[in-house]
Amino acid sequence: MRPRRAAEVLLLAALLIGGAACGSRLPESAFEGSSSPVRSSAAQPIRVGIISSATSPVGGATFSGPGDGAKAYFGALNAKGGIDGRRVEVITCDDGGSGVGNNECVHKLLDEKKVFALVATTALDYAGAPLVSRAGVPDIGGQPIGPAYDTYPHLYGIYGSLAPRTGDAPGWNGTLYGGTEVYRYFKSAQGARTAAVVSYNQASSAAYARLITQGLEAEGYRVVTEQVDFALPNFRAVAADLQQQGADLVFDAMDTHGNAQLCEAMDAVGVHVTAKVTNVQNWDSSVPKDYKNAPGCRNALWVTGSSRNYEDADQPAVHEFREAMKGRQLSQWQLEGWAAAMWFTDAARSCAADLTRDCVERFVNRPEPYTARGLLLPVVFEKLAEPPKTRHTCLSVARWQDAKGWVTEGDMTKNCYTVPQLPYRP
Repeated sequence: MRPRRAAEVLLLAALLIGGAACGSRLPESAFEGSSSPVRSSAAQPIRVGIISSATSPVGGATFSGPGDGAKAYFGALNAKGGIDGRRVEVITCDDGGSGVGNNECVHKLLDEKKVFALVATTALDYAGAPLVSRAGVPDIGGQPIGPAYDTYPHLYGIYGSLAPRTGDAPGWNGTLYGGTEVYRYFKSAQGARTAAVVSYNQASSAAYARLITQGLEAEGYRVVTEQVDFALPNFRAVAADLQQQGADLVFDAMDTHGNAQLCEAMDAVGVHVTAKVTNVQNWDSSVPKDYKNAPGCRNALWVTGSSRNYEDADQPAVHEFREAMKGRQLSQWQLEGWAAAMWFTDAARSCAADLTRDCVERFVNRPEPYTARGLLLPVVFEKLAEPPKTRHTCLSVARWQDAKGWVTEGDMTKNCYTVPQLPYRP
């Protein structure tokens, strides 16, 4: 259960589009009478759907990575004969980043295309989640942008969940919990003691900054908070104060463009920090372009996550992913989408000739954690009546170096800490 990962992504969306992507929802009567199959016929390809906000107010291919990774996996799988000789037919739907578009995608995939399952969903506004859950369609390995994967049964986010998931409210009566393992890592492994948190004077940015500050203070950091105007940010003043305050770490509650501007200001003022910490969504090969004018800060970028670094080509599962993705820019989200498709495939193979949704969900819900051949930190789904007060949690860590790209720092299965679980409301 790593809901703070979701908070990071949701922040970016909220910053760039405000409430514009909420959208209205199709009436539920539009979905009545659906008859999605619960068993996949052995004579037919296995149909899976991929919903992504490939085009959205956030722009570009912000949310397309997981779907691209999943499609690459299924393409390689079909080239080897599919699942027990059956080809996987992938049907994609771009919801445009809106709630109404998401509901339309759910209607199309479940009621018209009769998909057996959803894989690697990456939706800015997962308005159709209640309908997917009500239909009993397994949604495997989705990116938890928002609280849907900690709310509804039959939805299985890529990071797992311990929440009851009854469909009534996210987490435990509307409260989610996240650990402080990221802050513990930089304190214990890198000796950091003073952390700065930079945000915009905008509601979503400020809320996420408070969440970061809460975790840092729980780990005993001296925290310096900095806020800039969303429309006319003065990053030079922030950088000067960071230098004066002697910050070891810099966290932020800003979009990529704001981060790049902050980095340029830090280089201009001469700020040197142990780490400028970014999130998994920015864990990609576009760093040289995004931070082209800030070489010093660029080489202080660190990222944390819950999956194995896509640069670790010496790992067989990573090598297989990279071979399938040759010629494309790479990202950590693509690797996680690849892992989601592998997860569905392993679940389907466990059913042999009797491929049913119930069988697939039994595999996903089994007590043994899933790791996708070591691509993921162990993922498990439980339904705890009460949230845990502490949890032993691991994390993957990498830092950017111009000559090498993202360089892994320590084995993700050994970067582990028993940390408190702090509450927050999505």
